[in-house]
This record gives sequence, structure tokens and C-alpha cells, in this order.
Amino acid sequence: MPRLTFCVLLGLLCTQLIAADTKPTGDSTILPADAELEQLWNEGEFTEGVAVAKDGVVCFSDIAIMAKNPGRIMKFDPATKMTSVHVADSGQSNGLFFSADGKLIAACGANIGLQGLYEVTKVGKMKALSANFGGKKYNAPNDLVIHPRGWIYFSDPRYVGKEPLELDRQRVYRYDPNGQVHAVTKDIRKPNGLILSPDAKTLYVAETDNGSTGLEPEGTKPVPPRYTLNSFPIAADGSLGQKTVLVDYGDEMGIDGMTSDIKGHIYAAIRHPVRHGIAVYTPAGKEIAFIPMDTLPTNCTFGKGDESHILYITAGEGLYRIPLKIAGYHSELSGK
Repeated sequence: MPRLTFCVLLGLLCTQLIAADTKPTGDSTILPADAELEQLWNEGEFTEGVAVAKDGVVCFSDIAIMAKNPGRIMKFDPATKMTSVHVADSGQSNGLFFSADGKLIAACGANIGLQGLYEVTKVGKMKALSANFGGKKYNAPNDLVIHPRGWIYFSDPRYVGKEPLELDRQRVYRYDPNGQVHAVTKDIRKPNGLILSPDAKTLYVAETDNGSTGLEPEGTKPVPPRYTLNSFPIAADGSLGQKTVLVDYGDEMGIDGMTSDIKGHIYAAIRHPVRHGIAVYTPAGKEIAFIPMDTLPTNCTFGKGDESHILYITAGEGLYRIPLKIAGYHSELSGK
């Protein structure tokens, strides 16, 4: 499906997509002088949620944006450079994350999706961890990150899907190891990507509010969009403290998914129609590097083991990677 059609479907104000410059720029301690973006696979419908297993295998979601099928999870093997279907029916999985014990956890969206937080079993089935909050279906879980203490933070916005909205807000939730779920944000209108700082004391949240859920009655006055990058201190019980806005993109398209490196830099998928790619920020929100892309990126993460310096990126219909000078941070491996 053409990228512009998807942008219209999401109401993301992407009226014109302009090809990006191809050369990464910025901090030389992060970007090698000869770093080039490599396309690994480009046969999907809308790729998202890239995550890396302990053995280095890269998993990512291929979302069925026209809802003609329930989506799938793909896997890329760096050793063979082969991409294959890992899960044929993912329930419209979006964000993916591996737990400390190697379980693949998925945020499954709407648009004939499972609308919940799920574990992908070893035989490729989707096992519900949390399918509702207070007896009401989630909007469309989008992204997640797992804290070293086992807390799973996941975002629950709504961009597409005809399913009725049962919850009155779009929030970030925390799923605890005992199965309890808590709403942890109040002042984020529409959360998207989530990551942790390397000390696991800060949660970064991308607010990607396009002003619409797609279900508003005809004639409804649109809500002004709001695109920001935010940080929240994490308390000892897993609750969140006061929000700090690190980057305010105004009414321009902001961030989708994110990841971080061992020094705490934030790598954010910027979905701006003119300047799209991976922006690298300091923990204070200062941009220090940019990796431009010819298609709109959705998410990113670092490899593991020998590939800890490789940044994997989902964008458009495909999977990409680029070598960097710094290793990525993986909270599930930190042992904090």
C-alpha cells in the first residue's frame, strides 16, 4: 500500500513525502564516517516493533494496515541474511520486546487485532497477558518496554480501527509480574514509543497526538495535534513522577518508536514528511546526530552480542540496519 495512503489513513498530516538526504550527520563518536544504511528486506505491508532475541535473531511486526489479515511477525537471521515468517497470525502486533527469560512480548493493536498485551508462545500462538483494563478493551496497544524489575510499560493510543473505544483516555500502563495493571500517565494525550534510560530510573514517552482516533462523528472539530518527547522519573514502586518535555515538535509530526544506547542517548524514529529518519538526542533532548531515510521510519533497536553496535530500523515496508560506534542498551539484559 502506498505510504501516503497510510498517512491519510492515520490522519498524520503527511500530505507530501520528500526524499531525504542519504548521508548521516552528527556526532563522530556515534556515527562512523563511512556509515551507510543497508536495506535487508522490503516485502512487507507496514513494518514496526523491531526487537532482538538473545541469539541475535531480529523479530519485527508486519502490520496489515488494510485489515485484510491479522498481521504477522517476521524474523531476520543476521547469520544467513534470510527473512522468514515467525508468526503467521500476530493479532496485529505492533511493538515487540524480549523479556529477561527470552519470552517475546507483543503490544497488539486494533483494526481486527487482539487489542491487548500478549506473549508469543514457542509454537507461535498469542497468549493474553492483559486483554482489558477495568473490564474495558484497550484502545490499541502500540509499543512497550520491559523494566529490569519485570514491569512492562506499554502505550495504548488509537490511530486506526473501527472497533468502538471503550476507555475514555489514551494512556501508558504498567503490567506487573503478578498480573496487575496500573494506568501510569495522566498528562500525555496520546502516547506512542517508550524506552528506558540505562539506569532504569527514567521512562521516555513519545507523545504522538494527531488529534484524531478516526472514530469522531462527522463534523467534529479536530483537536489540535501535539507532538512531544517526554521524560518521567520512575519511583521505587514503578509509578511515574512529574513529566518533563524534552522536545516539542509543535504541530509537526514527531516520534514513533525509540531505543537508547549504553550512554543514554535516545534514538527516535522521526516521521516528518520533509525530514524523516532517526534522530539521536542527549538525555536532555539536544539533537546530536541524524540518520536520514527515504521512507518514514517506525521503530529501531540495537543488535546483541557481536551486533551490539548495529542499529536495526523498521521503515515503510522493510527492515534496515546501520553500523554505529556505540553499543545499544537492552534493559532486559541489564540485571538492575
